Amino acid sequence: MRATELKSVLERGATLVLSDGVDTVTSDKRGVKPLIELLESGRDYSGFVAADKVVGRAAAFLYVLLGVKELYAGVISKGALVVCERFGITVSYETTTDKIINRAGDGVCPMEQVTEGIADPENAYAAVKQKLASLGKGNK
Repeated sequence: MRATELKSVLERGATLVLSDGVDTVTSDKRGVKPLIELLESGRDYSGFVAADKVVGRAAAFLYVLLGVKELYAGVISKGALVVCERFGITVSYETTTDKIINRAGDGVCPMEQVTEGIADPENAYAAVKQKLASLGKGNK
């Protein structure tokens, strides 16, 4: 299965989809929270392919930790491309951008900002969790 094959699921309203050709997981939640939920589920997603509407550095690091081998993105930041390349995730995309913009459209996404300068996926994960908590959007 190729990640681009999952693009149609995004077109039907999902924000992300992961599949290994047998099992498929979708979400309609925005941001990185669904990726964190997948990580914390304890399920092994190694070797899955993924499609996501928007992928910034934070999401790219989370996909690394999930073990995704291939990723399709509607929009991907240049920083996310670097992360994926560094960790061996094959990427296809529609549009690249310098940075992911926040939901208000008036600045850089806080998850993009918090992972700037981080090279290790575990450190990025910790920074994202901390930022979500400080924004009042953390888990539990």
